Amino acid sequence: MKLEIITPEKIYFTGEVTSVTLPGTSGLFTVWENHAPLISSLKEGKISYIADKTEAELMIQGGFAEVSKNVVTVCLELV
Repeated sequence: MKLEIITPEKIYFTGEVTSVTLPGTSGLFTVWENHAPLISSLKEGKISYIADKTEAELMIQGGFAEVSKNVVTVCLELV
């Protein structure tokens, strides 16, 4: 699936990932391929994702995420 992490200033990451874990306001959740569509607000915490068998992490202040048709779009206030 495709992950896009964007801020108002730039595109932080775009690429194919195996999974992504996000700090939702109701708790952590992980998105895998063929996940049901959703929109969630995000709180301060850590995003982690697996790309090319390597796990990457990113600390965030908050934002929101949309999952639709194997595309996860994460919009952040600040990275």
